[in-house]
Amino acid sequence: MYTIEPNQDYRDQSLGRNAELSTEELKADATRHYDECYRDYLFAWCNRDNLALHYGYWDEAKPYDQHRALLNKNQVLYDKAGIRASDKVLDAGCGIGGSTIWMARQHGNSVTGITISAKQAAYAEQHARRHGVSDRVNFEVADFCATPFADASFDVVWALESSCHALNKGDFLREAFRVLKPGGRVVVCDGFLLQRQFTEHQWDAVVTCLNGWAVPNLCSRDEMQGLLQQQGFETIHCDDITPQTQASVEYMYKVAKRLQPVQKLSQWLGLRTKAQTANYRVGLAQYQLFNEKLTEYLIFTGQKPL
Repeated sequence: MYTIEPNQDYRDQSLGRNAELSTEELKADATRHYDECYRDYLFAWCNRDNLALHYGYWDEAKPYDQHRALLNKNQVLYDKAGIRASDKVLDAGCGIGGSTIWMARQHGNSVTGITISAKQAAYAEQHARRHGVSDRVNFEVADFCATPFADASFDVVWALESSCHALNKGDFLREAFRVLKPGGRVVVCDGFLLQRQFTEHQWDAVVTCLNGWAVPNLCSRDEMQGLLQQQGFETIHCDDITPQTQASVEYMYKVAKRLQPVQKLSQWLGLRTKAQTANYRVGLAQYQLFNEKLTEYLIFTGQKPL
């Protein structure tokens, strides 16, 4: 059996069970992943409208397609966190600006997006200009576990499939608590483990996903609940949206299967980087994680006391 422990790095099987890299090495790996896979995401997953590097939210009551489902995810988080147009938001791990730009366009929010990738910040600025919201958004290169912002700077801290990149998720939540105003809210949406021990077959899929998305580890629902409480958050809610995510899981798997011949040929010709190939393999492995009930997909919200 293989075991994942909290706060350890499991991105590569050669690292062993308790290997740990420095925070700077982890950040460099995540930066490389997103920089090299930028065009892959735009081609195979999102588009220049939603700019979404995350799963979608599929509502059975409405005829969503992939791209509308990606945009719908933003609205679901916005509503769960009780965000108002007047709220100042920190998009912690903003990617290429999808959610930041969406909040500014749809609701008129003032939003600051941070990413550890200078290239992502530059892309996000270009997209913001194209969408006409440069006056309401700001993008900076910063670590969401150690931001340059003053205490009580934001009404909301938004983390959509980004907190998973933190080696210690508590470090991110501690910083979120610090930069939130009294009464401010944090919203965290991500995948979470349903178990800690895995067979060799399961472990291969887990490590493939960690490698492919430059994620050191995943935590469980109970662990995230405990970390939020530990950092001082109140009124904590957890919403299980695994069923509404399943269509995106299947969509990603189908895209990966369809592109398999192209991936194999490109890889053989030396046209794919290690990060791009690893990212492609996640499309197949993540399907196993969800369908074998190894992971679930949740939204957490919490409030800083007044």
